[in-house]
Amino acid sequence: MSSSIRYSISSDALTRLAQAIAVAVSATLAGCQSTGHAPQSDATHTQNFNARIKQKPIWLSNQPSPQVPQDVWERMRQGFQLQEGLGVNPRIEQQRLWFASNPSFLENAGERGSLYIHYIVERLEERNMPLELALLPVIESAYNPLAYSRADAVGLWQFVPATGRYFNLRQTRFYDGRRDITASTTAALDYLTRLHDMFNGDWLLALAAYNAGEGTVSRAIERNDKLGLPTDYWNLPLPAETQAYVPKLLALSQVVLAPQAYGVNLNPIANEPYFQVVEINQRMDLSKVAAVANIDEDELFQLNPAFKQRTTIDGPQHLLVPTSKAQLLTTSLSTMKPEELISKRSLKPVFDGDEGRDSLRPKRIYRVKSGDNLALIAKANKVEVQDLQRWNKLSGKNLKVGQTLVMQDTRKVAGKKTSLASNGKKKSTQYKVKQGDSLYMVAKRFNVEMQHLKRWNPRAAQALKPGQTLTVYLPH
Repeated sequence: MSSSIRYSISSDALTRLAQAIAVAVSATLAGCQSTGHAPQSDATHTQNFNARIKQKPIWLSNQPSPQVPQDVWERMRQGFQLQEGLGVNPRIEQQRLWFASNPSFLENAGERGSLYIHYIVERLEERNMPLELALLPVIESAYNPLAYSRADAVGLWQFVPATGRYFNLRQTRFYDGRRDITASTTAALDYLTRLHDMFNGDWLLALAAYNAGEGTVSRAIERNDKLGLPTDYWNLPLPAETQAYVPKLLALSQVVLAPQAYGVNLNPIANEPYFQVVEINQRMDLSKVAAVANIDEDELFQLNPAFKQRTTIDGPQHLLVPTSKAQLLTTSLSTMKPEELISKRSLKPVFDGDEGRDSLRPKRIYRVKSGDNLALIAKANKVEVQDLQRWNKLSGKNLKVGQTLVMQDTRKVAGKKTSLASNGKKKSTQYKVKQGDSLYMVAKRFNVEMQHLKRWNPRAAQALKPGQTLTVYLPH
């Protein structure tokens, strides 16, 4: 290769090398220059990127919803509306101390009310009313649908005859709407709503009027207004019973909010309907209905206490039955003849006066409480464990709180209960009446006839008073 050619190639190579070095230097300088303005370049790039991509809002709809309470007591607590702003109130504290000192009162009322509380809570929620009002029957009747007062007030909500008729609660020889669970609840909530509106949305005044009457409360408000005094519930000159009535409900609500703090054991009540409405189109005897649907007769009557003679006369064309038995009853009724559902017995009142009911039936029911076992229940009711198992088709000894046990009367003679004389030769005991007791309940507790109990205690009124002492002659 000639020297001229070698020179030409070397020259070209050097030229290309120089160009490459120049490009590299330029890139380096450019890199140094851009590095000094990196934040501005990144920000511009981010803005341009965001401009090209439309931002979507972030919704928080996937938050877990509150868990539905399994216990109706808890559901009730979540709907309390009357607790705000109460502060320290001696009248409430006095009533709360009474409930804490008498825990069995609320416990027993809760047991009786376990058939009805869910229904009442649902009706209150539908109207957005305070769920404390579901405790009003505890104050009024200790949740006893057969409760009867000296003022002739009757039922869970204690309607007197005139107020009951005003709210369409029919009262005849065969049917008393004041005892009807659903009808009386509707009437009570209508009445409370009316009072709430009458007193400008003040629930405490409405409750006072429910107890004393709207006229009494209105006159007390007018008096204080003329004297320039406060016209709220706490400052009104009301009757002593009404002075304690509202604090009693508020104190009871506070105990339900924290029962363990007051030594009260509230057995759970399932947050589901206890009963269902079954339509009927003919006269029926409750004893026949109970047999057809395999329902304990006492329980069926507790759900339908308005039928005073246990026959569906004068009342609504439906029955309340335990939810678990509703389908069986509906199916059975569709295949039965009308005469199969009517007893041949003559119609006669099962209520003695307005208080008692037929106590000749050999069966009774017991609802299992926390801590119970078959041995304890058998001992308390003077029956054998084996009998309890046989009557209730129990293969083992495990029980559930709230479970209903059927017990038969093992102290029958020639098909009837032992007749007890009152000549003092029988063993006697003294029983102190508790809140919510009735002559029927006491007679049933000691397995004696109510007519004998009345004869042994001639001064006992139909409406018993807490603390009253009754003499009971025990059967052998």
